[in-house]
Amino acid sequence: MIENNVLQSIKTTGVAYDVIEIDPDYADTYNFCEKYKYPMKNSANTIIVRSKKKPVTFAAAVVSASKKLDVNHTLKELMNSGRISFAKPEETERLTGMTVGGVTVLGLPPSINTYADKGLLDLDYIILGGGGRSTKIIVSPIILTKLENVKVVDHLTI
Repeated sequence: MIENNVLQSIKTTGVAYDVIEIDPDYADTYNFCEKYKYPMKNSANTIIVRSKKKPVTFAAAVVSASKKLDVNHTLKELMNSGRISFAKPEETERLTGMTVGGVTVLGLPPSINTYADKGLLDLDYIILGGGGRSTKIIVSPIILTKLENVKVVDHLTI
């Protein structure tokens, strides 16, 4: 079942989507792709990062699971921060209200600046988390351009 805030967010875009019910033990990207036979490149991970300096700020990055997030250059510049690191799972859950393994760009709090890798727009479809570990959402990557708080940027991955 898709979380309510995720469902509301996707419906506001008007973009068609499909929901995949999955075994929560296979929610992590690699395991999901292996079990359900989806390519890693189409799995769009939403990663929460944090600044190391105080006051601590957070951002979200949406990137293909087949690529590596460029935390040391592009994202750091976008956050206008010194060093940054991945948020701890408990920070991610507290901040997003979503369980790790199901975190998605859909329904993120508006206070989180969110960046999506432009390369995702070249794919036929992307797979996003459903807000929890028991669902994934298949949708056109055009959705990333229709979400209010998402900025699509070049070179978010290396």
